[in-house]
Amino acid sequence: MVKIDFKWSWIYESVVHNPTVKEEFDYEKYEKFVSSFSRKIKHIWKEKEKEIFSYCEEITGLKWKKKEIPAYFIKISSLAPISDPLTIPIQLEMKDEIISLSQDRFIDMLIHELIHNLFIQNEKEMGDYFDFILKKYENEEFDTSIHLLLHAIHKKIFLKYFGKERLENEIEMNSYYPAYKRSWEIVNEVGEDKIIKEFKDYIKGFPKEKA
Repeated sequence: MVKIDFKWSWIYESVVHNPTVKEEFDYEKYEKFVSSFSRKIKHIWKEKEKEIFSYCEEITGLKWKKKEIPAYFIKISSLAPISDPLTIPIQLEMKDEIISLSQDRFIDMLIHELIHNLFIQNEKEMGDYFDFILKKYENEEFDTSIHLLLHAIHKKIFLKYFGKERLENEIEMNSYYPAYKRSWEIVNEVGEDKIIKEFKDYIKGFPKEKA
């Protein structure tokens, strides 16, 4: 069964991320901070890890190709979370403001990037699905269109494992990013199940729904 290998690399932190922030890199301070936060995250994640990975396969029909996925903690960065290498800053520096993630918010971002990772691992199986979606939603922003399937999957995970209130908090947090906000609006208008079914039908070669 697939699992996450949580990591902190002081080289990755100091060379790639620290130059993007005002704070001076301090190995001992950073290592202590990340170690404390990561212990809490690992405990929370392990309780649901197996179920969430299995549920992603169940609802998408895709399979995790890697048995272990490295996930890097970063103490602080001005760079947003990314899916490959899966990286999530605990603190985000935005202009003159530093935003510290709660444990719940970190987990939610982790799942978001993991879904991206699932798509990356199944690039061959997904074929030109995203080209189809970009054409279907050609009047929407790029980031809006390519996040429709992801948000549909994430919504189902929220409702199954974390509850409606936490889903609403995620949508509220995403409202600061117009493309993400619009993506959630479409998911809620069209329906997450319909979007996922369309995806599964498409990659199986079934007739595509017209734009």
